[in-house]
Amino acid sequence: MTDSDRKDPWLGPPRPGDAPSKEASSAVRASDEPWARDTLEKLVFASLREQRAARRWGIFFKLAFLAYLLLIFFMMAGGAGVGSVAKGKHTALVEISGVIASDQAANADAIITGLRSAFENSDAEAVILRINSPGGSPVQAGYVNDELRRLRGLHQDKKVYAVITDVCASGGYYIAVAADEIYADKASIVGSIGVLMDGFGFVDTLEKLGVERRLMTAGESKGFLDPFSPMKADDAQHLRGMLGQIHQQFITVVREGRGDRLKDDSTLFTGLTWTGEESVRLGLTDGLASSSMVARDIVGAERIVDYTHRPPVFERFAGRLGGVLADGVLTAFRGELR
Repeated sequence: MTDSDRKDPWLGPPRPGDAPSKEASSAVRASDEPWARDTLEKLVFASLREQRAARRWGIFFKLAFLAYLLLIFFMMAGGAGVGSVAKGKHTALVEISGVIASDQAANADAIITGLRSAFENSDAEAVILRINSPGGSPVQAGYVNDELRRLRGLHQDKKVYAVITDVCASGGYYIAVAADEIYADKASIVGSIGVLMDGFGFVDTLEKLGVERRLMTAGESKGFLDPFSPMKADDAQHLRGMLGQIHQQFITVVREGRGDRLKDDSTLFTGLTWTGEESVRLGLTDGLASSSMVARDIVGAERIVDYTHRPPVFERFAGRLGGVLADGVLTAFRGELR
């Protein structure tokens, strides 16, 4: 059988004893040539170099993207505002936004941290306390008021201006009166110089539902705030006395802060609120202006730098995550905890 016969696909592949074809013989001879080996090696090494270069560029772009993410994270992760390292003449800004309470963003520690940074920077010409708060804890507001007055005493050349945006009521105004001057928008809500304690009474509800209330205390008045027990006259009088005392503390702070700028008006300390425009007439504020107007026209340092203290991003995330996990655990084990 000849080689040409073996090329026929119906005859199958060549057997071991068959002579090699002309094409196979020429391929074997070509592979033995030095130039063929060199060319093959060059092709292999070129392919390896391309693969290595592709891997290096891939690693480079991944590292660059990671560095970009880290840069954004650290820019957002600062505690105090950028004002703590600000250079050049400027007006410092500390923001009080939301309910004033120890577990809220507007807590005394955070506000005071921002204020201290603002006062300690010699390039800050003055401090603006921008307030948008319905009030909150009289204790937290008192802490801020006391510290603000102390800082003003230490830095008498640096004035403080409270600027009201939407609302400055109750505890928010308690803080504002520690400033040298107070400004508002004509439509701002200002005032609410009063104290309240609210709750609900369900004295007859349990009886109608056929439920027996079991409350055990040590101390005659320990359970006087229990919503399922009737309020005694003596307990109500005691509460009113407490609220009256805190109210008087509030009034004293307002009088000390505003002095003879307050008008003689019987409604000032009743808990009412007024518009910003009316608050100027009553002496609760000194004029109508925004933060930028105060910085430009009164302080003379138009550049505003934010000193507001904010917890790092990771801390805020961890706090929220912890709250979610705690809620989940309480929900899962509610039967056992009760």
